[in-house]
Amino acid sequence: MGRVSREQAEENRRRVVETASRLFREQGTHVSVAELMKASGLTHGGFYKQFASKEALVDEATAHAFGQLTQSHRDVSPHGADEPDATRRAFIDTYLSVAHRDDAADGCPVAGLATDIARGGDEGGEARRVYTAGVRAFADRLTTDDQDGITSLCTLLGALVLARATKGDPLSEEILATARAALTEDLA
Repeated sequence: MGRVSREQAEENRRRVVETASRLFREQGTHVSVAELMKASGLTHGGFYKQFASKEALVDEATAHAFGQLTQSHRDVSPHGADEPDATRRAFIDTYLSVAHRDDAADGCPVAGLATDIARGGDEGGEARRVYTAGVRAFADRLTTDDQDGITSLCTLLGALVLARATKGDPLSEEILATARAALTEDLA
């Protein structure tokens, strides 16, 4: 089989990073390279032509996931700076929705990657640095004059994780609704 073009190699790398980002949020970073490459539609042997190690891919996939989170914050801002309460409500409603609960693969990397990042050891590497910066930026976006962003983030994250863990029981939707109400009670 011949060599692939530079453009094809870049496309293959992008596909692997996007697939890894989804699979890691949905299943954890323990997904094997073989499973990952199969899900990407590529051969296992091609992995090491693109990445120095699986850890390097975890780093890149984590950064990709946080880039998607930043974009989703922008996408859920229909009202912008003119109506910050409406924008905050729209974001909270989307984050604490059944659809987000049920879509871990495309969901919040704070929730999807927390356990794996925590298990990464004390050094944690680039993935931990990217994760920590992403959590800080997320909390900063949630900060208002009346609410601390870290408290809001903890409420959002805790509710999402608990709702996912109790999916299939009415408690799951109750958790989402209760957290949504607590975070939006002062919004117009």
